[in-house]
Amino acid sequence: MEQKGKLPARMEVPAKDKWHIEDLYSTDEKWEEEFEELKKKAENFGRFQGRLGECGKVLFEALKAQDEISKLLERVYVYASQKNHEDMGNGTYQQLYMRSQALMSQIGDICAFVEPEILKIPDETLDKFYKEEPELSLYRRYLDEKRRRREHILTEEMEGVLAKASQMGNGPQNIFQMFNNADLDFGMITDEDGQKVQLTHGRYIQFMESQDQKVRREAFESLYRAYGQFKNTLAAVFEANVTQELFFSRMRKYGSSLEAALDGGNIPLSVYDGLISQVHENLYRMHDYITLRKELLGLNELHMYDVYVPLVKQSRNHYTFEQAKEIVREGLAPLGADYQAILQEGFDGGWIDIYENQGKRSGAYSWGAYGTHPFVLMNYNGSLNHVFTLAHEMGHAIHSYYSDKTQPYPYAGYRIFVAEVASTCNEALLIHYLLEQAKDKAEKKYLINYFLDQFRATLYRQTMFAEFEKKVHQMGQEGESLTADALCRVYYDLNCEYFGKDMVVDEQIAMEWARIPHFYTAFYVYQYATGFSAAIAISSKILKGEPGIVEKYKKFLSGGSSQDPIDLLKICGIDMTSPEPVKEALAVFGEYLEMLKQL
Repeated sequence: MEQKGKLPARMEVPAKDKWHIEDLYSTDEKWEEEFEELKKKAENFGRFQGRLGECGKVLFEALKAQDEISKLLERVYVYASQKNHEDMGNGTYQQLYMRSQALMSQIGDICAFVEPEILKIPDETLDKFYKEEPELSLYRRYLDEKRRRREHILTEEMEGVLAKASQMGNGPQNIFQMFNNADLDFGMITDEDGQKVQLTHGRYIQFMESQDQKVRREAFESLYRAYGQFKNTLAAVFEANVTQELFFSRMRKYGSSLEAALDGGNIPLSVYDGLISQVHENLYRMHDYITLRKELLGLNELHMYDVYVPLVKQSRNHYTFEQAKEIVREGLAPLGADYQAILQEGFDGGWIDIYENQGKRSGAYSWGAYGTHPFVLMNYNGSLNHVFTLAHEMGHAIHSYYSDKTQPYPYAGYRIFVAEVASTCNEALLIHYLLEQAKDKAEKKYLINYFLDQFRATLYRQTMFAEFEKKVHQMGQEGESLTADALCRVYYDLNCEYFGKDMVVDEQIAMEWARIPHFYTAFYVYQYATGFSAAIAISSKILKGEPGIVEKYKKFLSGGSSQDPIDLLKICGIDMTSPEPVKEALAVFGEYLEMLKQL
C-alpha cells in the first residue's frame, strides 16, 4: 500500500494491513460485557478488606482475585487504547479509552487496602502462612517486593487517596497526546519532485533523510513553527506533568521523582548517573562523527536538519513490507529456529498494524495483554529505518511472547529497564547481516553510517534526553518555574554540548522537548541507552558464537519480572551496575566510526 499525498481514512485501510484487534474482543459489545464483568469483580473484591492477615488461605485467595481483576483490566484497557490509537480523532474510542482510564483509577482505589494490610503482617506470621498454604509461595517474590518498599507504602486511607488522584495525574499526558496526534497540523511542504505534500509525524523523518537540503530545512522549520505557536501552552502541560510526578514521589517519601522512578525496578541511582558520566567522557567521539558528517556532506555549515540525511546515497531507497519481513527473518537467523517460528507467527497472525492513516498515533510500539498475542503499531514508510523499526518492535513483541508463555501472570510483565534490550539486540544482529550481504563499498558505507546514526540517536541522544529530564525535574523540585523560555534554554544548551563546535545549533531545536511523548513517562528514556549498551554486548557474544549464549539469552527473554532487571541481565554475563557495558558500546561506536573513515 503506497502512501502519497493525502493520508487514507482508517476505514479505507485494507484489512490485510491492520492488526487483528478482534483477537482481544470480536466486537465493541464484547468489550462492554467484559467491562461490566470487571466492575462487578472489582466491587466484590472489597470482601477481603481487613482480612489479609487472617490466614494463608485468605491471603492467597485475595492475591489470586486481585490478579484476575488485573488481567481483565489489562485486556479492557489495551483494547480501548489500541482502538483509540487507530484514529485518535474517533470520538467513540476516545470515550472507551477515557472510561477504561477512569475504571483503572476506581480499581486502584478499591484495591488500595492490599499493600498496607500486607505490610501489617509480621514476618513470622507470613512464614507461618507459607507453611499452612503452599500455593501462597507463588506470591513470595511479590510479597518480598512489597516489603522491600515498605517505607514508601502509605496507610490504607492515603493509598486510597493516591489511587483517586492517579486519574488526575494522567491529565498532562492525555492532553499532550490529544494535541500532538489529533489537533496539531504541520501543513504542507514541497517535496523533491516539487509536489505539495502533507507534513506528518510519520513523514517527518522521511523528509529529514531527503538528499535535498531545501526539503529538509522546510520540514524542520514547518514542524517547529507549529510547536512554537503553542510553546507556552506546551510548557504549561509539561510543567503540570513534572508537578504530578513530584507530588506522587513526595507522597511516597522519595527524595526525588528520579528516585521514585528507579525504585520500581530496584535500579541504583548510580546506573542513571553513570550513564550520563560515561557518555560525557565519550562526547569527543560524537563530535568526531559530526565533523566527519560535515566533511562528507560537503557543507560549509552543518545544521540540525542535516543530522538524518544519509552520508552515502542508498542504491535502494524503498522496501515493500514483504521485503522488510524477509530481511528481518534472515537477519535474526542466529537466534535459532524457535525464535524464527515465533517471528513468522507474528508476521502471519495479525500482530502488526502497518501503515499510517489519518488520526493514527505516531511512532511505533509493541503492546498487548496477557493471554493474547502482542500487538505492534507501525507507520511503515518503506525506508531502511522502518525495516529496522520492524525488527525492533518484533523484538519487544517476542520478548513479551516468551515471558508470557514462561511466567505465571504475577511475573510475566518485564520491567522497562530490560525492555529495550531485545529490540536493540535484533537491530544489532540485523546490521551485521546486512553488512555481510553488502555487495560493494558504497553499500557498506551506507550501512555503517546507518548504524552510527542509530548509536547517535539511541545512546547519545537518549542520554541527552535523560540529562534534560534530570535537570528540569530538579528545577521543578527546587521551585523554579518551567516556562517555555526556561525549558528551551536548558534544551538548547544541551544540544550545543552534545553536538560540538562543528554543528550550527539552529534556534528551532530548542523546541524539540515539546514533541517528545516519552517525557510524559518520566525517566523512561535513559533505558533506551542502557538497553542499547546491554544489547550491543549480548549481540556481540551471539555473533562471536560464545557457547550457550543463545540459550542464556532466551532464558533472559523468558524471565519477565521473576528477578530484578539487573540480575536478569547477569544471566547473559552483563552487569549494568558497572560502567563497562556503556563504555564497551561507546568503544564499538568508535570502531564503526574508524571503519567509515577508512572506507
